[in-house]
Amino acid sequence: MSMPFYVPPEQMMQEKGDFARKGIARGRALVALQYDNGIVLVAENPSNNLRKIGEIYDRIAFAGVGKYNEFDDLRQAGVRAADYTGLQYSRRDVEGRALANKYAQLIGQSFTHESKPLEVEILIAEVGHEKESDRLFHITYDGTVIDEQQCCILGGDAEAVRQRLKENLQPDAPLSHAIATAASALSGPDRALNSEELEVALLERGDNRRCFKRLSHDQVGELLK
Repeated sequence: MSMPFYVPPEQMMQEKGDFARKGIARGRALVALQYDNGIVLVAENPSNNLRKIGEIYDRIAFAGVGKYNEFDDLRQAGVRAADYTGLQYSRRDVEGRALANKYAQLIGQSFTHESKPLEVEILIAEVGHEKESDRLFHITYDGTVIDEQQCCILGGDAEAVRQRLKENLQPDAPLSHAIATAASALSGPDRALNSEELEVALLERGDNRRCFKRLSHDQVGELLK
């Protein structure tokens, strides 16, 4: 009688992690950072239809990198969960931290129990009424939640992008400077990204109930001048 094939758990987890990281690294990177009036999210994305950035709720945005169908399913699940909480309780009860924890459980469960992990990294950004209340929750492919400060980088060559971003990071800078800084960090020294290759959205601080705003290519081009 043949013995069943055995793989040590630590080896299985390592192989799953390597698989997920390779899939995520093949995609184009995304940057989120604070500016003087909120949070701006900038992604290298030449597509006009397949969006990496979306609105979850009044003051909360979602961003994802990796396999589009996988992170877009997660985005839709987050919208449903936020709507349910807002209707069942109060709109003020919908918090980025709670959504990040739910995503972490879902992604971590998939990583641990499914044969193929999700090839995604996601970000939950929440703009507060004050700068100190802004939140950037980075959820990795294994369900780990990282509470980022001032900026967050997902996908692509994240370490290289992070080093370039830190050189010019100014959380109190105007929106135009923040977008230019993000675009420069994403492009690197050997090329330049134009407005047609960027997807830009922001969470604008203010008294409006809905803070999410998507910028057109023309608006981005004007801000990059």
